[in-house]
Amino acid sequence: MPLPRALARINRKISNPVLGVLARVAPFFGIVIHRGRKSGREYRSPVMVFQRDGGYRIALTYGRDVDWLKNIRAAGTFEFETRGRIVTLTDPALGHDASASWAPPVVRQVLVGLNAEDYVQARLVD
Repeated sequence: MPLPRALARINRKISNPVLGVLARVAPFFGIVIHRGRKSGREYRSPVMVFQRDGGYRIALTYGRDVDWLKNIRAAGTFEFETRGRIVTLTDPALGHDASASWAPPVVRQVLVGLNAEDYVQARLVD
């Protein structure tokens, strides 16, 4: 089971503002910049991310039922900040891999330990 939803709510208020600073420049992290489906408000969500298959693969450490994922799937495109630059991504597609074989070995162990078997793959806008 991915991380609990209660932890996600706590992270949204406390950890995300701190992690957001690190996630902009740290390897294996980035910020999904998305707009609320109903509010239109801009949100920034720190995530674990990896360049893969001509785009980026984002680990769903809280599972598939997270607001930022619903928002980017509804919009079809979104901005993403990683390593000090912002890129536009499109066509977010869900994937499943219980072994997280796409992640680097050390990160793979963490993802498997969290049972974070799902990911979203998005490609760079041409």
